[in-house]
Amino acid sequence: MNTDAIQNNKTELAIMMGILFGAGSISHAHGEQSITQALKKGTAEIDLRLRYENVEQDTNDANALTLRTLLGYTTSSYKGFSAKVEVEDTRIVLGEGDYTVGPSGYNVGQYSVIADPEHTELDQGYVQYQSGGLIAKFGRQVITMDNHRFVGHVGWRQDRQTFDGVSVTYAASKALNLNYAYLSQRNRIFAQDADLDSQDHLINLSYHTSFGTFVGYSYLLEVDNETDNALDTFGASFNGSATFAKSTVLYGAEFATQSSETDTSDFDADYLMLEAGVKLSAVTIKLGYESLGSDNGQYGFATPLATLHKFNGWADVFLNTPAQGLVDVNVTVSGKLAGGGWSVVYHDFSADEDSSTVDDLGNEIDLSYVRKFAGGYATGIKYATYSGDSGIQDTDKLWLWGSASF
Repeated sequence: MNTDAIQNNKTELAIMMGILFGAGSISHAHGEQSITQALKKGTAEIDLRLRYENVEQDTNDANALTLRTLLGYTTSSYKGFSAKVEVEDTRIVLGEGDYTVGPSGYNVGQYSVIADPEHTELDQGYVQYQSGGLIAKFGRQVITMDNHRFVGHVGWRQDRQTFDGVSVTYAASKALNLNYAYLSQRNRIFAQDADLDSQDHLINLSYHTSFGTFVGYSYLLEVDNETDNALDTFGASFNGSATFAKSTVLYGAEFATQSSETDTSDFDADYLMLEAGVKLSAVTIKLGYESLGSDNGQYGFATPLATLHKFNGWADVFLNTPAQGLVDVNVTVSGKLAGGGWSVVYHDFSADEDSSTVDDLGNEIDLSYVRKFAGGYATGIKYATYSGDSGIQDTDKLWLWGSASF
């Protein structure tokens, strides 16, 4: 990591510590908790994750054994105000790191990509105000919306995604929730050199009923650079469940429309998701259909703030939607075994806009088993195998990990 990045981390941490401790000696009468007491009654936390990842592809392979460490401190509340500081660090444990991290410029072109760069940075640093159903945060923070399809923290990677900005959540009633966020910077998963200044507005409203949750959203994204650009998405979803005898029926639907505008282009595309399933005593079975549409084979529906690893296969072949769009028909079977949880997922991929050269986009099988233990410990194994078509190379990935939280 370069010295400028290290200095930036120190500066960010110093500013936040100043916010936390600058007025620590002030106290108040009438038995009210002082700022000093709020600091003393705060909680510290540590989260460790050691992970091995192996990638095998037609052209290149890669291996990485990395340790991610999160150190955090959250103050107690003072007149509704509190603060959080969290520092994140990732280190290569053995060897030199036989893998590529493209945006960070690490081993470019030498190996397959594993998006876990070595880094040390301020992961979160924010001041929060809470009163009744209102929660407002200012600073660097984790922000997620719904199932992470459009806005997520990419927590699977060692350098998770956070955002600089302001977020407001308001529970207007037991049923109605309002969420708004303004993002001035996207702190992506490739360390600080790949972070992006932005001017993003996120609006999300949800209404809960006895048979499901309705959500409406507007995500208005703009990267702050010399090129005029706008990526605007408007959509709605409904997800719910119903219990019959000893089984639970699951159902969901979502539709969104998107416009992408730059100095030289103007595209429109649609998104559609349909899901149905049943939860039995031993297993859960779900059938899903997801379409990230295309504009005449020139532009594919994009979700740049999403937890992309969660969708369209764990091999991460389709992190960027092809210009022809992507249709993912998938089946998920999951259950419990020996104190842990397992899942098997099958994906069949095809293009939204067929052409003479692009139609079938291959298929993938994903397998996982995760077990949690008392005391904050967990272990897991995950495997993904993608069989390519239309010129996309075959990809196999294997992960083994252990984690501990205190």
